[in-house]
Amino acid sequence: MKPSIHLAALAAFTFAASAHAATQQTLETSGFTVKIVQQCEEGNVTCDDVRYTGTSKKTGKAIKLRGKTMHSMAADGVTPGAFQGYVFRSGRVNYTVYADGRLVVTEGKKTLVNQRGEWK
Repeated sequence: MKPSIHLAALAAFTFAASAHAATQQTLETSGFTVKIVQQCEEGNVTCDDVRYTGTSKKTGKAIKLRGKTMHSMAADGVTPGAFQGYVFRSGRVNYTVYADGRLVVTEGKKTLVNQRGEWK
């Protein structure tokens, strides 16, 4: 392989890898450490491949879930608007992590957790 072709292939691979790079955030509340990892291409408004790892500070137990980003809707009712946070589901239990740092866990109409934290 010619060096110039090899360098071009390496540059293309590096660009593709950076476009698919995962982004990670951590939310610390009084009771939980929540790690959020987005697995979507850079520049996407929405992402349907988000990973959640929530660890209880009391018990040390962790749960891993897959979910998606949550957005308000634009005036047309179809186009995603402002980023609101993330939503994950495990059976009947919903885990919502809001952009403002709130962790809300509900089962049906019952709120199991409602804690505000700080993004690290």
